[in-house]
Order: sequence, then structure tokens, then C-alpha cells
Amino acid sequence: MMKYGLREMIAAHLEENRTIYVFTTVLFLIGIVFGAIVVNSLSLTQKHDLYTYLNQFFGHVQQGELAQSSALFSQSFAHYAKYFGLMWILGLSIIGLPVILILLFLKGVVVGFTVGFLVNQMGMSGFFLAFVSIMPQNFILVPAFIIVGTASISFCLKMVRQQFMKRSNMPIFPQFLKYSLLILCVGSALAFASAFEAYVSPVLMKWVIETMA
Repeated sequence: MMKYGLREMIAAHLEENRTIYVFTTVLFLIGIVFGAIVVNSLSLTQKHDLYTYLNQFFGHVQQGELAQSSALFSQSFAHYAKYFGLMWILGLSIIGLPVILILLFLKGVVVGFTVGFLVNQMGMSGFFLAFVSIMPQNFILVPAFIIVGTASISFCLKMVRQQFMKRSNMPIFPQFLKYSLLILCVGSALAFASAFEAYVSPVLMKWVIETMA
């Protein structure tokens, strides 16, 4: 019964927010494309400076000079948790809607720029590096960001309707509890993404870098 009820809740959530999910997914994809385009607009000096920094970082990875995995995990988890927390807070504010959209777009830009720069500078080697160091955790993070962004936008719109349409038949507190619970549930996925980024990605990156050498 519990599984059935959970399945029904998920189906109802998806049905209710289907349009917002489509919009946030398209916005994120546009961000990825924009990030990839930005790579091509960089000057040769900017590309050279970035590539020099990247080579230094790869040198640290190859020599095992990165921070302890536990410290990397804490940093990654704190970073993503702050991002989620900010989106949750923005969802509670009527004026937070445009900022939520900007954050989603920027997340897409970062992913697109990082992958695009690696491929642009290093060809297939860059693609393999991106595949082992960026893509795996983003298979968790990207859906999580889209879900949290959609939930925040949805609650924000409910606040707007409550404020300006005076719909007394829609109590906002139960909606707030559902919204907060969804953020917490999705937020638990951050632990898996951060663990992969801290414990697995450096090992895979080191293997790819040594293979390329």
C-alpha cells in the first residue's frame, strides 16, 4: 500500500507540474548549449590560461596531491546543499521566481562550458575526462536540480495565486510541508553525487590521465 501510495503521489506531482518540468528541462539544455558556445567565443589567451591551469590540476591529480577524499566530500556536499537551500528559500518568496530560473540556466552553462572546453582543447581525451569526472555525478545532480527547481517554481506560483487571487480553498501550509519534504528527499541524492565526486572521480581521472600520457 505504501509503495502504491508513493507511486500515486509521484504520478500526481508529475502530472500537476508537467509543463514546468518541460520548461525547466528546456531551460537547462539551453544553458548547456550556451555554455558550449561560450567556449568558442573565448580568445586564444583566455583558452591558453585556462588550459595551463587545467594542466596544473591534472598534474596534481596524477601525483595524488588533491585534498583528502573526506574533505572533498564535505566541500561538494556543502556546495550542492547551499544551492538547494537557496532554491528552497527562493521558492518561498514571490519575487524568487526569476532567480530560480537564472540558477537553473547557470547550472546548465557550467556543465556545457566545462565539457565543451575539455573537448575543444583535448579532443577525445577531453571527452573521456569529462565522461569520468563530470558526467557520472551529473546523472544524479541534473535531475535533482530540475526536480528542486520545478518544485520551487511550482510553490512560488502557488504563493502568487494565494496572494493575488485570494483562493481561501487552498491552504498553503500543507503545500509548504509537501514542498519542503520533497526538497529533503531529493537532497538525500546529493550524498551519492558528492561521494562519487570525492571518492571515485579522482581515481578515474588519474587512470585516464595516465592512459593519455
